[in-house]
Amino acid sequence: MKNSLLMRTEATYTLNFLIFIQNIYYNQNCSEEKYKFPYFPSKLAFKEEFEVNFKDLWNEAFNRISQPNNQDMEIFCEEREFFYEQLFMKNAESLKDYSDIHKSFQVWWGSLAGQFSVERSIDEQGEKLYVELANALMQKGIEPQMTLNISLVYDACLYANTDVTSYFAVLSIQEMLVKYKTVVPWILGCIN
Repeated sequence: MKNSLLMRTEATYTLNFLIFIQNIYYNQNCSEEKYKFPYFPSKLAFKEEFEVNFKDLWNEAFNRISQPNNQDMEIFCEEREFFYEQLFMKNAESLKDYSDIHKSFQVWWGSLAGQFSVERSIDEQGEKLYVELANALMQKGIEPQMTLNISLVYDACLYANTDVTSYFAVLSIQEMLVKYKTVVPWILGCIN
């Protein structure tokens, strides 16, 4: 049996944007020593049910992005107001703040420090992951039926589960670099 694993790793706009918003919310509710990127100095008007709504948005985005007709860019670009409506109190000031957050994310994500750096940060580990997964599948006599898609996020998701689904997983940079030993068996669970 030859290695027939096809694996694509890319950083998703939508899930990374949700992490970006999550971290701004988190920073408003934690001590300065625990701040996460990005730091936003103003106190924003998030909805009281932010964490529940965030989890619902994450799950919806995860499900849509995991489909063969990946809608990542469509969600991020065309449905940007949906994030605002679900996560922020509706008023003129919070709409302006949200627009600033969206623009800030776009500028960061489009720079070398954004998407490019996130994807390149795991190059070596990504190759190692591919080899270990391919070897494990060959040893078990499993031939993959489709491409394994791994969506990379720059930070951990705090308010939703990052479960795997059939041939699709979301991994943070930290999981790839610090918690790598748990990644291979976890990813193998999504190849069936």
